[in-house]
Amino acid sequence: MKKILRFTLLSLIAAAFCACDNDKAYVAPMEVSPNNLAGTWQLAQWNGAPPAEGNYVYIEFIRKDQKYVMYQNYDSFSPRKLTGRFALTTDEELGAIIYGNYDYGAGDWQHRYIVTDLSSTSMVWTAKDDLSDVSLYVRCDGIPESITGGSDNGETEK
Repeated sequence: MKKILRFTLLSLIAAAFCACDNDKAYVAPMEVSPNNLAGTWQLAQWNGAPPAEGNYVYIEFIRKDQKYVMYQNYDSFSPRKLTGRFALTTDEELGAIIYGNYDYGAGDWQHRYIVTDLSSTSMVWTAKDDLSDVSLYVRCDGIPESITGGSDNGETEK
């Protein structure tokens, strides 16, 4: 009888631990691929802080031919449209790395970025050569017409 009571008590304790509700369920990150990156992303945080009022970065990844269109105003008063190609590689220790060039060969991105925590709504980029340079991007519906001037953001096929 003691064995049955002991077993029942242990079962109840185990069930109590298993029944604990975790508000934030773990969601496995998505694979970093052109297909999962396709769409428009907006810079939400840079080094832990939101962009200064009026500053923005929007980047649209176009799966076909691994192209991108970026609008940003970090280094100018008016929006700058940058285009080019991006590529992905995998580092055994660091994981997925994204890099690219501007205007189809006019110059390379300043950094190669480690892409982590990719989900359907957000991703984190960390500069491979400067781990203090961390950017959080969130998925958005598109680049606002007030920034693009009503022009097509890029290719229509993603």
